[in-house]
Amino acid sequence: MKSSGMEWLKQAEYDLETAEYLFSGGRYLYSVFMCHLAIEKALKGLYEKIIGDFPPKTHNLLYLLKKIDKKPEESISQFIVTLNQVSITTRYPETLEKTQEYFTQEKTSSILSQNHEVLIWIKKQL
Repeated sequence: MKSSGMEWLKQAEYDLETAEYLFSGGRYLYSVFMCHLAIEKALKGLYEKIIGDFPPKTHNLLYLLKKIDKKPEESISQFIVTLNQVSITTRYPETLEKTQEYFTQEKTSSILSQNHEVLIWIKKQL
């Protein structure tokens, strides 16, 4: 990967486009999963740029944020906490039906919108 972290960002943007595509098809659970993956990759790009090393193999967004020592504004910080928590549900759902009921169109639309905001914040850091 490029030391600038730009490859990670390119992949993050692709994953967010995939999340939007899945959303348009009503696959809300997987749209949220891709939202998490997009932010994870973007943070790994930021990690690579700041730390100068390949990022750790983790899905924990809070861990990555702590390692890069960046403090986003409160709304972004809170969303990252939320996204970090819901990602466990998308990776390991109790039951498909229960998870599908939880990730409604409205809830997923909000997650997508906030995901865009976080990605913009990360881009500004790069």
